[in-house]
Order: sequence, then C-alpha cells, then structure tokens
Amino acid sequence: MARARTRLVVNADDLGLHPSLDAGILRAHREGIVTSTTLLARGPNAAEAVALARAQGLAVGLHLALSTRLEPAAPARAVPTVAPGGRLRASWADFARAWLTGQVRRDEVARELEAQLARARELGVEVDHLDGHQHLHLLPGIRPLVEALAARERLPLRWPDALPRAPWLRAPGPALKTSLLTVLARLAPRPPEGVRRVSAGGVFEAGRLDEAALLAALDALPGGDFELGCHPGEGAPHVPEDPAWRYGWQAELDALTSPRVRARLEARGIQLRTYGTLASAT
Repeated sequence: MARARTRLVVNADDLGLHPSLDAGILRAHREGIVTSTTLLARGPNAAEAVALARAQGLAVGLHLALSTRLEPAAPARAVPTVAPGGRLRASWADFARAWLTGQVRRDEVARELEAQLARARELGVEVDHLDGHQHLHLLPGIRPLVEALAARERLPLRWPDALPRAPWLRAPGPALKTSLLTVLARLAPRPPEGVRRVSAGGVFEAGRLDEAALLAALDALPGGDFELGCHPGEGAPHVPEDPAWRYGWQAELDALTSPRVRARLEARGIQLRTYGTLASAT
C-alpha cells in the first residue's frame, strides 16, 4: 500500500516584531524552505515587513497576540483588561494567569482579536490562516473566540498537537510546555463547522531548531498535512518588547537554508505548501 503523501507548511512566526527577525524570515523564504509567515499586526515593524513580504510573494497569516508588551490594535480604552496601561501583558504566563483568574473580560479579547485582523488587512495582508502568539489560542475560553473568528472568515488554524518523541527527554522544560499544549489541543471539543485545524509541530524545538533538530523533525513526519513552526532571524537581536527573549534565530535560519535539509525533503517526497495551497488541493 502506497504511503500517504506529506504536505508541509513551514511557517516562520513573529513577522513585524524586529527588523533582524524580519530579515531572517524573508531570507529563509527566498533561499530556504519557509513557505509562510505570521504577522504580529501591532509589531513595531509590521508595515515595512508586510510590504517586503508581499514584494517577494511570501504567504502571510495572522499571529494573534495577547502578550509581549505590544500596543493593542483596538483603542486602549476599549480593552483595558486586555491591555492594562495601554500595552498587552509581558508574557504568555502573565496573560494566562490573568485570564484564568477572571481579570480579563471575554468581550475585550474578542474585540482585540477582531481589531488585529482588521489591522493586518489594512496593511495589505491577504490573511490565509490564523495562529496564536505563544499558542495562547489553546487556552480554555480563548479557543472558542479564535475558532469563531476562523469559522466566520473561513481561515485554517494552526493546531499544535504533536505527540512526544524520545528526544524530548533531553529537555524537560520545553517537553513539559509542549506536552501541556498537546493535551489542550487533543482534549479540545470538535471545532465548529468550517474550521480546519492543521496539525503543527516545532513547539518543542522553538528557538533550538538547528539543522540536526530540523532533519529529525522532518524524518518524524507521517503522511498527511502539517505545519512546522520556526523562528529564523539574523544574528542575536535585542527585542525591546521582550528583552529577556533569547532564541537561536541565526541557527534556525542556517538550518532552514541548508542544502542538506532541502535534499532531505526531496528524498522523503515531502511537498512544501502554503495554507492557501493546502486548501485549494483538498
């Protein structure tokens, strides 16, 4: 029996957050295997990044954000519990704690998500999918809001549901976070009609997706449709909105542009896709 084909979206997160990250994303598309990116609509470099992405034909989705000290897309006075003091909360943990203890209004979250989508479109993005910055779209109570938006707009949604693999044992911290997200994804109720959840990996490897890790992730893919998330960038930039953030951006860029990685895709018959071409082929 023939093995089912594997179709893969390689999506780079955080477009618009910092010029060095944008440069890495754009190069990973021009010279490597990145097929898609997701925009932080209120990222300080969003407008310029969108123009550059459009110029080279890079598919763009929306990275719905509820953290990382960004300014809200909605007027700050309209979302005071989402953006206290006029900024989103510093981290995913800060937002999750506030949400789960009832400090954030549901209607304000919905308003902010809608405003981010509107802002992306104002910048000229033909949004082809949704995902959540730091995967906050999987939080109980947040998930229905994001899926309602996806259903209305007929947009597919990243769904980080990767099962544990042996290498996870070497990094207990990332393994625990990734496993928690997998549990939330796999225990979620069925999606609303019209919402397509696309199985996604790369959470465990986030910030550490060097060539060896990328090759291993590709080798672990079964047949079907998947997204692999990544975080390429040039150098080791200081990101003012998240000053403690330290990822291996350059190592990820090197991996994503590696000839050995391209050869592995060809050897395994993995077909690179965007979310748009996934949808048109189903």
